[in-house]
Amino acid sequence: MLKLFGAAVVILAGTLAGFLRAAQYADRPRHIRGLIAALQRLETEIKYGYTPLPEALRRIGEQSKEPLRALFMTAAREMSPPLDKTPEAAFAKAMDDHWKAASLKAAEREVIRQLSCTLGTSDRMDQGNHIGLALQQLKQEEAAAREDQGKYEKMSKSLGLLLGALIVILIF
Repeated sequence: MLKLFGAAVVILAGTLAGFLRAAQYADRPRHIRGLIAALQRLETEIKYGYTPLPEALRRIGEQSKEPLRALFMTAAREMSPPLDKTPEAAFAKAMDDHWKAASLKAAEREVIRQLSCTLGTSDRMDQGNHIGLALQQLKQEEAAAREDQGKYEKMSKSLGLLLGALIVILIF
């Protein structure tokens, strides 16, 4: 009876691990779409709203869902007085604090890092061009993420169950 209970726990753990991995594949395109929408709002705030960058980031954070909300709110807080950090330093801190909560990869992090280097350093139109470039890169990453989701989401679920069953077979 105890062996049967242990086997069920091992299979359940393997299945849950597979489902967690599959959830990461499902969340990545959604988080990239959220990031794209946030950057589009940022472009609008900068180009047409004449909004200061910390205020624009705070507004975007309020409109975004977690984990992007925390990312933008932290960046806005870091750029506001009394901290008054540069956009690059503020986004670096925000990404260090909140990046693991998002199902995003290094490619998206690099896009945001490169964008943060140019924010606040040039006129509105030039910043709009840099945001547009970042949006194009993120759209390419979203397409790749959707492709990965199609390939690996179902496989991860099945693999988790099968790995749990393999461990049970090897143990008993």
